[in-house]
Amino acid sequence: MTAGSALVLFSGGQDSTTILAWALDRFEFVETVGFSYGQRHAAELEARPRIIERLRQEFAPWRKRLGHDHVLNLGVLSEIGGSALTDDIAIEMREQGLPTTFVPGRNLMFLTAAAALGYRRRICDLVGGMCETDYSGYPDCRDATMKAMEQTLELGFAQPFVIHTPLMFIDKGETWRLAERLGGSPLVELIIEETVTCYHGDRTHRHEWGYGCNDCPACKLRAAGYARYRQRAA
Repeated sequence: MTAGSALVLFSGGQDSTTILAWALDRFEFVETVGFSYGQRHAAELEARPRIIERLRQEFAPWRKRLGHDHVLNLGVLSEIGGSALTDDIAIEMREQGLPTTFVPGRNLMFLTAAAALGYRRRICDLVGGMCETDYSGYPDCRDATMKAMEQTLELGFAQPFVIHTPLMFIDKGETWRLAERLGGSPLVELIIEETVTCYHGDRTHRHEWGYGCNDCPACKLRAAGYARYRQRAA
């Protein structure tokens, strides 16, 4: 375990719940921050308090380490618009090679806002679920972007920040396995039952890997990862 505190960018999805467990396993004290930006899949915001409460109630070693939860309003992202995650736009590939689910600048804004909050809370370790292994090609999920953001934050705040991205180089199957290593089958069950990954925020259709429409790219990625995870476990 690492001494000190961490601030986890916690959306209420599979990845952010896994990295929250990762942080709780490593840091003495952990706070969480979520962002309301007019996302159509706002069900993830509703999932956040349920997940946090279950972590406190069901995972005794992490109970005292899990501190304040914060939700910041970044509605400017929906005001800018133009993304399938904020507007009624079909999920497809654009001519530039990026999907319509790309929200320009989202992770950069998330990290800047988290750093500002961390500055006030005296926390310089930020933990995010960015990944460039299984992802949709978002440029603000790349490891090079995270390294550049570390430098930018240090210059802009006149203090060092460390951006931890434990999922950066693993695929979704390994993300399921990481959750199992951290919290055993109870954490895997929590992720299946409570987290929201679906771009449509579907909480009505239950699959073996959790709830979702089973059609959007996020659901397909999660389902394929779960299948690899179960196949390897068999």
